[in-house]
Amino acid sequence: MKPTLLVLAAGMGSRYGGLKQMAPMGPKGETVLDYSVYDAIRAGFGRVVFIIRKDFADKFKTQIGDKFAEKIDVVYVFQELNDLPEGFSPPEGRTKPWGTTHAILAARNVVDAPFAVINADDFYGADSFKQITSYFTEIAKFTDGVDHYCMVGYKLENTLSDHGNVNRGICSNSNGFLKIVEEHLNIEVESDGVCRGDNLAGDRVGLSVNALTSMNFWGFPRSIMPELERNFIAFLKERGTEMQSECFIPTDVDTIVKSGKADCKILETSSLWFGVTYPQDKDMCIASLTKLVEQGEYPANLWD
Repeated sequence: MKPTLLVLAAGMGSRYGGLKQMAPMGPKGETVLDYSVYDAIRAGFGRVVFIIRKDFADKFKTQIGDKFAEKIDVVYVFQELNDLPEGFSPPEGRTKPWGTTHAILAARNVVDAPFAVINADDFYGADSFKQITSYFTEIAKFTDGVDHYCMVGYKLENTLSDHGNVNRGICSNSNGFLKIVEEHLNIEVESDGVCRGDNLAGDRVGLSVNALTSMNFWGFPRSIMPELERNFIAFLKERGTEMQSECFIPTDVDTIVKSGKADCKILETSSLWFGVTYPQDKDMCIASLTKLVEQGEYPANLWD
């Protein structure tokens, strides 16, 4: 069965100041997401699931999804604030989505195959998609009773923005397998030259720029969904009354791996990563895509 690509495209774009998922970046007005779907198709993915919000659904379908309709099976699901397990409801006045775990769970009823997860506004490169599909093929042969996850890892210093702080999952590994992944917020190189970020306990801590980081490019079997549901319920019991709390997929993967129910292979890739967090990042992104087209990595007109 061909794998499915889950695209996290419901983000508010608060730092960028708009829907960067739909911002033109390529030579012919392509979005960053166009290149990800193009790479997924040629790597062997058979379905793409866009996780979006209802308030921009029609615009997203017209500007983005309709381009792929004849090239890959396209499905839309909505990340909605009230889509919670029985017995839970959002606190009055909350508008912020519940995070990346909640976004993935929005697709729980349409995923029936191994699946990868990406951010809509990040460029991951062709080789990273090939690495994911190759690993899916490899683990299909395993019969050891343990679930096998994977993630594409990137060096922290290559994922920072010159224009403000970012959030990243900081990883440590053992023999190529994920040992610990910890979400850190507001990461940046500060005036003293030291890279720092806030851990989920709220402490400001130093981080090595050589640390391996998750850019939310994950590969999972369908069987992770019940695990995520259990973890999300535990999160809601602890922090569901807060106005800004989020349940992050790196944190849940860390919990599952530590429980011994799964391992997570860190995949090395020759691909470059780049993304748009702030409006000032757009010029860099445009220049990077133009260079890749000039080098022959992509056609000048992606969907011609």
